[in-house]
Amino acid sequence: MSIAVIYGSSMGNTESAANMIAQKLGISDVLNIADINAEKINSYDKLICGTSTWGSGDFQDDWDGFDFSALNLSGKTVAVFGMGDSESYSDTYCSAMGKLAQALKAAGANLVGAVSTGGYTFESSEAVEGDKFVGLALDNDNHENLTESRIDAWLEQIKPSFS
Repeated sequence: MSIAVIYGSSMGNTESAANMIAQKLGISDVLNIADINAEKINSYDKLICGTSTWGSGDFQDDWDGFDFSALNLSGKTVAVFGMGDSESYSDTYCSAMGKLAQALKAAGANLVGAVSTGGYTFESSEAVEGDKFVGLALDNDNHENLTESRIDAWLEQIKPSFS
């Protein structure tokens, strides 16, 4: 079974989270979306994908330029995580993670790893369905002290799907 952690990062926070997730799960394939294409992504059995949110809930630049139309994730297990700023951009917190989740679902992915919005402070997000984020929401701008513990709790939740 092949597993990859794929990320798009402009300032390094999403890349750092991707590397921490991969290290904790023992995954050696950590790939920057800027350096790969859909064919490479399609070659994996399971994926963990991350993006930061920019501007008014926009994708990180490299994800924004990615051609999702060639993705075929039918039947594949995928988890998503996102970086955002819950104070300065409280109205679009981690919204790009929601957009990423939708694009991956449209490509056939079976999403796992929804996280309760409890313990988070924000106004709104396209990454929320019901009372949960579609994946792991992180905020290194304001709550970096919570990043590792949130990753650890999320990994315990998704480990059965990735083993």
